[in-house]
Amino acid sequence: MIAPDPPPAAHLPFFVYGTLRPGEPNHGLFLRGRTAREEPGRLPDAVLYDGPGYPYAVEAPGGQVRGELVGALPEAYEDLLADLDRLEEYAPGDPRNLYERVVRDVVRADGSAVRAWVYLAAPRVADRLRASGTPLDGGDWLARR
Repeated sequence: MIAPDPPPAAHLPFFVYGTLRPGEPNHGLFLRGRTAREEPGRLPDAVLYDGPGYPYAVEAPGGQVRGELVGALPEAYEDLLADLDRLEEYAPGDPRNLYERVVRDVVRADGSAVRAWVYLAAPRVADRLRASGTPLDGGDWLARR
């Protein structure tokens, strides 16, 4: 389901599903000390693909990706958003993007849904992954080990 982007002032949580998850290398580098809360969540209608050391989520009916919902500290939000955009090599409207930052409904452990920022594979990357990528069974990056 495509949700319209919220106004820029909206401080939505982030849904992270790869190297930003607890225990993964980018969690400590980017999130430590900058979050108010972290909780399990799942992104419905998406499939997780293995990438070159990091995963890509691609929209696909019936799939699901497991990860965490991360709420940034209010005073850290803008800098964190900019840092995550750089990490994910995302710039609005750039056709070279590896990821697109979009708003999606993410399901919490209690079954309730919350709108969150999600970095999905950019269209050209998603097309390549659908054609010849390796989906990760169960949609859980941490289970690949």
